[in-house]
Amino acid sequence: MPQGPHITLKVGDPAPAFEAPANGGGTVSLKQFLGKKVVLYFYPKDDTPGCTTEACGFRDTHAAFAASNAVVLGVSPDPAKSHDKFVAKFKLPFTLVSDTDHRIAEAYGVWGEKKFMGRTYQGVHRSSFLIGIDGRIRAIWPSVKPAEHPAEVLAALRAD
Repeated sequence: MPQGPHITLKVGDPAPAFEAPANGGGTVSLKQFLGKKVVLYFYPKDDTPGCTTEACGFRDTHAAFAASNAVVLGVSPDPAKSHDKFVAKFKLPFTLVSDTDHRIAEAYGVWGEKKFMGRTYQGVHRSSFLIGIDGRIRAIWPSVKPAEHPAEVLAALRAD
């Protein structure tokens, strides 16, 4: 299997539905956000350098996303308790979705082989999707740079 995301979804496709545990208890589902734009960003692990940079970027631009009728949802394989600590530590104002069985990541094509320091393993490829108010995919970022990505998504959201 080649390294990198295996995204087969295309702009205009319906976004795969999901319901999963989230930080703060309870569950979150994609359908509860119909009528809003959704920024669904996948990241490998809570409280690691790149993931923290990306999450804090979305935190710092959160008001601009809200003003654009958009909700930000972060998705990683971490359990909800880990998300709770990550949210508290960095005062994240958006929901983090727990995808411990990686069903959501697989549905979006962002779960696959990764390599780090000579080790090969299965994990989440840092990727994002902008989902329109109609539940269809409006933009896809198959590979992102954590520091630049929130501004990149916000620019696409404003242009949409």
